[in-house]
Amino acid sequence: MILKPGAVRVLAAASSKKRLMHELGDIAHAVYGVDAQAAIDALLERESLGPTGVGHGVALPHARLDDIDRVVGVLVLLEKPISFNAVDRQPVDLAFALFAPRESGVEHLKALALVSRTLRDAQLCAKLRANPDPATLYTILTESQSVLVS
Repeated sequence: MILKPGAVRVLAAASSKKRLMHELGDIAHAVYGVDAQAAIDALLERESLGPTGVGHGVALPHARLDDIDRVVGVLVLLEKPISFNAVDRQPVDLAFALFAPRESGVEHLKALALVSRTLRDAQLCAKLRANPDPATLYTILTESQSVLVS
């Protein structure tokens, strides 16, 4: 259970990948109490190793942090897709960020695999993109993957 309703947002504009990382860090701070700057820095550091845009308009940025005790997630739907250096070179409009405890090991990888599998479903992504309301987005994810919710 890694996603709270308040961690699902629709963003009118994130002008760049860096701006999106700031938004994700700020949302994680507001909803889960993580250190926003540490989250932003960790996301950007991970991104520098290779882009987390997995294709079909989806990005899965992720980071390990010192100040959390479980894996938590943030989902954003962007009204305007942004360039993300994704594997298929398509702009990104769905981003699901994961934040895991620094020593989480396999728990982090399992959460990443679950989110990846969930967002590989083209019909699910189409439903998410067609419903720009955070509560509806949360419901769609809840119905598809009960383990994503808390």
